[in-house]
Amino acid sequence: MAAAPTAAGTATLIPLEAVDPGMIEEVLDRAFGPDRHARTAYRIREGMDWLPGLSLAALDEHDMLVGTIQCWPIGLQTKQGQVPLVMVGPVAVVPERQGEGFGVGLMTAMIAEDARLAASTGPALPQVLIGDAAYYGRWGFSAAMTGGWRCPGPYEQDRLLARGQGLAAMPVDGMLGPWEG
Repeated sequence: MAAAPTAAGTATLIPLEAVDPGMIEEVLDRAFGPDRHARTAYRIREGMDWLPGLSLAALDEHDMLVGTIQCWPIGLQTKQGQVPLVMVGPVAVVPERQGEGFGVGLMTAMIAEDARLAASTGPALPQVLIGDAAYYGRWGFSAAMTGGWRCPGPYEQDRLLARGQGLAAMPVDGMLGPWEG
């Protein structure tokens, strides 16, 4: 797909669908632990398949899988109906390669791909994630519009972040969950 600069050199980014599913699970287990399935983010996207066009893998200088990013179709369930969103994450990098820029490369490439797809298909859907605002803020993620949104499990409200052109028009409250389309 493309090369992305990192602190350690250059990563090769490829579509996640080109990676063996067992290898993806191994990276996720190593990055987040085997109990990761109990996290609220898993409940939000339960039963959904990740979006191939926005889900990527990072290979290091030896073509070893060191990181992944997945994006998922989800919805904000409101009294007026469901509003489509894209959930970003997990952004996973194996522990021994964290801090080298692989996560930044994956996020930057995913956002660029989202913009490229939107240019040919119409406006991109707003994106949401549960994460650190200091880290994800560099890509425009913020908790400014998510104060009335809820999740099906424990989370810290200031870590529920969103970005996108349509956020100002989004409902102020609702429950995040799998896309029911």
